[in-house]
Amino acid sequence: MPREITVCFIGNPNCGKTTLFNAYTGANLKVANWPGVTVERMEGAIQDHDMKIHLVDLPGTYSLTSYTMEEQVSRQFILSDQVDVIIDVVDASSLERSLYLTLQLLELNKPMVLALNMMDIIEKRGMEIDLHRLSELLGIPVVPVTARKKQGIHTLMHAACHQEEGQNSQVNHRPQAIQGEVIKRYAMEYDYNLESKISKIQSELVHKDPHILNPRWVAIKLLENDKEIKEKYSFDITELIDGDEDTRIINQKYDYIQAIIHEVLLGKKSQDELTDKIDRVVTHPVFGLLFFLLIMLLVFGLTFLLGDMLKGYVETFVDWMIQICTSGMETLHVSDWLIDLVTNGIIGGVGGILTFLPNIAILFLALAFLEDSGYMARVAYVMNDIMEHLGLSGRSFIPMVLGFGCTVPALMASRALESDKDRHRVMLVTPFFSCSAKLPVYILFSGLFFGEYATLAAYSMYIIGILVALIVAWLLHLKDKGKDINPLLIELPLYKMPSAYTILIYVWDKVKDFLTKAGTTIFIASIIVWILMHVGFNGYTSDISTSFAAAIGNAIVPVMTPIGLGFWQICVALLAGLSAKEVVVSSTAVLFGISNINGIAGMQTLHTTLSSMGFTALNAYCLLLFCLLYVPCVASLGTIRKESGSIRYMFITMIFQILLAWVICFVIYQTGSIFLH
Repeated sequence: MPREITVCFIGNPNCGKTTLFNAYTGANLKVANWPGVTVERMEGAIQDHDMKIHLVDLPGTYSLTSYTMEEQVSRQFILSDQVDVIIDVVDASSLERSLYLTLQLLELNKPMVLALNMMDIIEKRGMEIDLHRLSELLGIPVVPVTARKKQGIHTLMHAACHQEEGQNSQVNHRPQAIQGEVIKRYAMEYDYNLESKISKIQSELVHKDPHILNPRWVAIKLLENDKEIKEKYSFDITELIDGDEDTRIINQKYDYIQAIIHEVLLGKKSQDELTDKIDRVVTHPVFGLLFFLLIMLLVFGLTFLLGDMLKGYVETFVDWMIQICTSGMETLHVSDWLIDLVTNGIIGGVGGILTFLPNIAILFLALAFLEDSGYMARVAYVMNDIMEHLGLSGRSFIPMVLGFGCTVPALMASRALESDKDRHRVMLVTPFFSCSAKLPVYILFSGLFFGEYATLAAYSMYIIGILVALIVAWLLHLKDKGKDINPLLIELPLYKMPSAYTILIYVWDKVKDFLTKAGTTIFIASIIVWILMHVGFNGYTSDISTSFAAAIGNAIVPVMTPIGLGFWQICVALLAGLSAKEVVVSSTAVLFGISNINGIAGMQTLHTTLSSMGFTALNAYCLLLFCLLYVPCVASLGTIRKESGSIRYMFITMIFQILLAWVICFVIYQTGSIFLH
């Protein structure tokens, strides 16, 4: 029976750790939650070196001083007896940031290998890393890898297995000092004063418990005033404490990192100078915010301009599908109701959504470009001061920005926040950020009623969403005035030309999700809406006004009339939109019997029909606002329940968002009605 070992991957967020893990496991992995928490873990197994190697991908963390839920999980696992070898995955292009965690891991005295990932980026930037010297200074193997190309992964696992086999012979790391001829006992040594205190505490710990596994690491953590370690080891070190040991330990670590960078990294200065020049503008407290707004305006301008140029091809395909299906079923003498279900219900609903595919793809292409270039980290930095005034750290803006893509991962990103109160606030306001699912609604109704100003009408939804989220966060903060706010600690990476491969994978993944939703959620919703339209209390009906859909819509109309949405078809579409926001468009297509709602003919038909009902540009704007602010999709609600651990909080969130959407639309519609009539 082959010997079994456990190898864990740990590293900073976005260091390529999961990509490296996937390069080993492929499809042979499983995903589950850590016991007792919602943080996911990924596990896999491979055969190598005549051993069964269990691989564990830990949540990203910047240090072993745990604050967030994910950091706590990573720390607890890395300290456990389950780990045989640590693979510390480091982003070679952000070496300075990554080495802080590396130095903390080295103090654990566990078998360890440094995986220097993204070496291709280093080469593209004209920089070099002295791998041999870096290995000397850290006292562990350093293996260059490029995870996405699967380069160096066999060498890395070989080094990990070798470290595990030789763990009994390697207890202390013994690199040569950077200056002088002194040979150090550890990769990281502090000044004489700190080392004396560590030595005294270490001796006392060993005296009390001769079997303690890593007394040096425990001693350092006690000096750092680590809460968990202090509770575990009731050890009075008051007479040794001056009060600033934790700060001095951090500062000396960073001093040592600076010395390492000076020794091993070549060509960094020119890259820093370019980054500094750009950052003078994009991180400026005033110009940086204006630059962000202009960037987003450009993004949505391109989404409309290029998307509208390409959507004609999708419209032609949808029309062709409708004609083929209609002709084929008529030839087979299929019942009229079934032809209507397939053409107007299914193809009309799903096809109406597919015509927005170019717009969605361009939006994600732009967001991927901004993310991979290093700009999105600047957005969080620029927003830090604003967020602090609202009672949140700049870190809170990161999951909110993710909400521009999809609300579900944005809500899950709230795990990175340190307090439950901050997480709940962020989960409450993140759905106000316009996810890609709302974009089809914006495109359709702004295009119908705002003509040349359609882009501005849609763009205003993104700005209003941000403002509403920030104002709500501020109001919630008022009752906690004076509460300490955790500062934002974020590294601003060097700018880089985005990887075409990375962007392609990102966009394809999002497009695939969109197509999957079109083939499942929207498909089912379109059929349900069609059935509700053609079935009433007396069975099948061709008179829509006697259908279940009309009954449901008319029951909601009195509530929606004061906000300009008192049309039963619109009420049913909004209700169906709870499954997915795109369904508002597909349901509208089915409810008004328009086969290609985003085509020129379809839009003209819908505009004429709505106008005849008294639906104006003011009503359309209120519809956009309501879609922006009311309850997010079912998947998002499920994520809120899961991340908060409370069904009650999920319902509180739902009620709050519906009431807020109604109140804001009421004010806009009633005010607008006064000035426009």
